[in-house]
Amino acid sequence: MKPVVSDSCISCGSCEAICPEVFKVDSGKTQVLAADYQAQQEKIDEAISACPVQAISWEE
Repeated sequence: MKPVVSDSCISCGSCEAICPEVFKVDSGKTQVLAADYQAQQEKIDEAISACPVQAISWEE
């Protein structure tokens, strides 16, 4: 599984603040970085919960 960010993202930076190993806000767009998503699962789940517009989800 891999985290994905939808077009509804407002680039608020909360995901990057919680899990900078996976998320990076760059030029007004949030990117998902290559990482060991399994090892970061807890922080990714926290970022998903913290997203104010629910733009992050897991993709299988």
